[in-house]
Amino acid sequence: GVVMAAAAAAGRGGGFRRCSQLLPCLLLAARCWLCAGSEVEVAGGERFKIEGRAVVPGIKPQDWIHTARVLVEGEEHVGFFKTDGTFTVNDVPSGSYVVEVVSPAYRFEPVRVDITSKGKIRARQVNYLKASEVIRLPYPIQIKSSGPPPYFMKRETWGWTDFLMNPMVMMMVLPLLIILLLPKVVNTNDPEMRREMEQSMNMLNPNHELPDVSEFMTRLFTSKSSKSGSGNKAGKSGAVKRR
Repeated sequence: GVVMAAAAAAGRGGGFRRCSQLLPCLLLAARCWLCAGSEVEVAGGERFKIEGRAVVPGIKPQDWIHTARVLVEGEEHVGFFKTDGTFTVNDVPSGSYVVEVVSPAYRFEPVRVDITSKGKIRARQVNYLKASEVIRLPYPIQIKSSGPPPYFMKRETWGWTDFLMNPMVMMMVLPLLIILLLPKVVNTNDPEMRREMEQSMNMLNPNHELPDVSEFMTRLFTSKSSKSGSGNKAGKSGAVKRR
């Protein structure tokens, strides 16, 4: 009888130990269940859907929709296209989202969609620089492709403008044009103009040991007039000798 009583007491002690070990686990499970229930209540607001259509000019939707997807705010919500090019993204809460059409063969401009808590939906252009500027777009969304994406840069081609706008060519051509056009523009036979040119050249050449540029310019500009004057004098002297 004593042994049976001792065994019964030992069994009761083991049961209490097991209960004391399971109690923290039960409390933790109850706490997690309560937290999950509160999150479901908070996130269980009204949900809406975003509708629209994407168009590629000259291409049938069946030729490109199988590789395209609709992304709402990155990859927070993902939608797929129907055979006619339309799409619907379900289970979207109220807020402001950027809707993009991602395709490896065509490029689409993103659209911002604003959804109020009452279910009013507005589409507008995306402007990251001026977020307050609102340019409304029709809803359901109509997204048109702007062409293939620029994966590669166009190779530059050579042209005559590149050669003429070269700094080395301009440094060679401009002085030649000035030398050729200046005698035709400026009247070098005018003594006042010649005097001003000599003074300006003397100001540019303060070192008198160097050759005088003004003398070179006057000789260059007066070479034609001196030759014509010497020809006239030779003609007059020949006429006098004949007499």
